[in-house]
Amino acid sequence: MILTTTSTLDGYSATRYHGIVTAEVIIGANIFRDLFAGIRDIVGGRSGSYERPLKDARKTALDELRDEARALGANGVIGIDFDYEVIGKNGSMLMVSASGTAVTLSGV
Repeated sequence: MILTTTSTLDGYSATRYHGIVTAEVIIGANIFRDLFAGIRDIVGGRSGSYERPLKDARKTALDELRDEARALGANGVIGIDFDYEVIGKNGSMLMVSASGTAVTLSGV
């Protein structure tokens, strides 16, 4: 299955539109991760303690889009958009949401 943020793909054409597919993934931040991220902010550098869960959340959202599109009979999702939102008491959770259009692509 092809997943893309673009609305068109070179060499392919959408022959059928199945509708919008969506996915939401919520991850929580824990106190130890926050502590180590705070230290990393002080000394500089990237915060792997946040990057890994965020990468996993994006992957999970894409997997859910793929599954929902497949259930509709599609072989691709185009125009994928990601949004990130801090939610929960004191911003203790992060929501990654993704949406796109499930399509049947010719030539896949």
